[in-house]
Amino acid sequence: MPGSYAWLEREWVLGEPIEKAPELIERLRGTCWRLRERTEGLTPEQLTFRPREPDGDGGERETWSIQENVGHLLDLLTLEETRLSQYLNAAPVLAAADMSNRKTWEAGHNRARIADLLDAFERQRLAYVARVEGLGPEVLGRTAEHPRLEQPMRFVDLLRFFAEHDDYHVARITAIRRLQRIG
Repeated sequence: MPGSYAWLEREWVLGEPIEKAPELIERLRGTCWRLRERTEGLTPEQLTFRPREPDGDGGERETWSIQENVGHLLDLLTLEETRLSQYLNAAPVLAAADMSNRKTWEAGHNRARIADLLDAFERQRLAYVARVEGLGPEVLGRTAEHPRLEQPMRFVDLLRFFAEHDDYHVARITAIRRLQRIG
């Protein structure tokens, strides 16, 4: 899809300054409103349109709709909460994400109302942000092994990881809007 890149092919340079945590938390908070802005006024057909992109084998595959991208971010809030608890409890290794994204594919997000998805995302994300805002340097600097990256990651780096993941899906929503010639 134009304007997209593979999330899993990204290379990560870790080492965010702990002092950057407030800005990263604001990015996480701001996703709620960016999703609302990107979906406002769209018809159900526009929200549930599934674009196709090259599959790497010379064919094409269907990708998530705008609404499914929103639903995916909602689905991952459970992982964000799990990993926060792991940092708070000084776990040595973080829970692995389901890289098949089975939960999102099976959730039927295109059958939901976009307002319900956005409301649920906002409610849960803002609760997460409220928990994270009060954390001190001892937790923000705490390290645990990231299972996919196979390297230690501090909690402040994980905040950036989640913020970048949000940005990635908001950018995909924008690309889908462009494909449909939506301003």
